Amino acid sequence: MDVYTLGEAFGVVTSGRIRHEHEARLDVAGAEFNVAIGLSRLGHRVSWLGKVGGDELGSRILTVLRGEGVDVSDTRVDEGSPTGMLLKESRLGQTARVTYYRTGARLAQGNVPVDRVAASRVLHVSGITAALSARDAMHAAVRAARTARVPVSVAIDYHDQLWPDLREAEETLSVLACSADVLFVRQSELDLVKPALTGDREVIVMRGARGASVRVDGVRHDAAGLSAPVVDPNGSGDAFVAGYLSAALDGLHPTDRLRRGFLLAAFASSGPSDWQGLPTRAELPLLELDG
Repeated sequence: MDVYTLGEAFGVVTSGRIRHEHEARLDVAGAEFNVAIGLSRLGHRVSWLGKVGGDELGSRILTVLRGEGVDVSDTRVDEGSPTGMLLKESRLGQTARVTYYRTGARLAQGNVPVDRVAASRVLHVSGITAALSARDAMHAAVRAARTARVPVSVAIDYHDQLWPDLREAEETLSVLACSADVLFVRQSELDLVKPALTGDREVIVMRGARGASVRVDGVRHDAAGLSAPVVDPNGSGDAFVAGYLSAALDGLHPTDRLRRGFLLAAFASSGPSDWQGLPTRAELPLLELDG
């Protein structure tokens, strides 16, 4: 397996201001869910571990992942619990207000198959999972990966509505970041994970339209962002992670890893879904710019 990842996936309801709207769009998504699909479309072998409810949303999540070629053989179905949901209200242009409704199935530490994590080339997790109820499962997977010397990829992905206590966020995310071999962090998140910004790990700093940089073996590499039409930027960070990891698995230069990350982010932003616009490997040249 190229990449093993675990986390939560949700039903996603997108609309305008709920008190006035009469129509809404239904989708499914999740941080690691999006990364898994992005990698699978580029031809990588990916496993996603999660727990969904025994309901129609849970069935839809698994149907999507199977259809995208993602291995969900470790995923659990909790027949007695609902699948979580999130509500996206589009208010000002591309700005969306997100509300989580998280009362359903919960991934537990005992659900993590240590041998499967140890047999993968990369383990990927995110701060979203650290903020939600699957934190113990995530830490178990990270321990298994480090014991087996499997590289750990971490996307900080801080959302203040998931962390009522900023101090808890700083402590939890710093510990998680320090366990990473490859660390994805937005410019605005650097202060949250200061202890992890030294050492030998690859630190990818994402600056949106201003580009991104990565430090590899003490050398900094930079790449500019892509100018492309944006319908909905949600999911673009997950797409960037998938693009970067894909290029790293392919053995590409750090600058080319950043460029592939931006390519996938541009594809993801081109439509209303976090993941439906993600490209296959054959489609990657469609957004490449000369020079």
